[in-house]
Amino acid sequence: MARMRIATYNIHCGIGRDGRFSERRILEVLREIDADVVALQEVESRASGIDMLAWLARETGMDAVAGATLSRGDGHYGNGLLSRHPITATRQVDLTFGRREPRGAIAADIECPGRPLKVVATHLGLRPAERRAQVERLLALFNWRDDEPAVLLGDLNEWFLWGRPLRRLHRHFEETPACATFPSYMPIFALDRVWAHPGSLLRGVAVNDSVRARAASDHLPLVATLELRE
Repeated sequence: MARMRIATYNIHCGIGRDGRFSERRILEVLREIDADVVALQEVESRASGIDMLAWLARETGMDAVAGATLSRGDGHYGNGLLSRHPITATRQVDLTFGRREPRGAIAADIECPGRPLKVVATHLGLRPAERRAQVERLLALFNWRDDEPAVLLGDLNEWFLWGRPLRRLHRHFEETPACATFPSYMPIFALDRVWAHPGSLLRGVAVNDSVRARAASDHLPLVATLELRE
């Protein structure tokens, strides 16, 4: 068996609780959680003047997949995926609902120790009807065999633990812990979530509630431990 760590982290464009942009603080938190695969949300290049995802990939030595949902002449904004292990295939999934803010997901096949892992990283919308439709689109990606390990993670923006999108996900996967990650200074809401198939793949879920993490973004990182059977 091989153990690995996977995380989801909404970095709020690198803007911390003090309203100040700092790519270094985000990097320090990533080094602190020491995850093998990280799903990032609200990754932006315009405000910083740099390509945040590319810079983080260089500094961590990880492979990167960009999943921009908004592109302009002066930069882009959206999701990102970092991995220590080779990424063998990727797919961009459009989750945009009507005229709401464009949303998306990154679906990636990652060659992890022991066996391949399917990872879907996402950031869902703010309205209930939007999230319901987006969850249906996401679940269509998981047409797996029982022996194919897969993970869905990201910022679900679901404020209510009894919300219909969460109930749908729990039926499709297995129910997982709801750990409060937002707001970072006094976490109350479990907006950031992770699910795994099979359920036994998931060996633990925890919030990185460090001083650095509380300062770096308005979300705290959620870190899961996986156990892959060869």
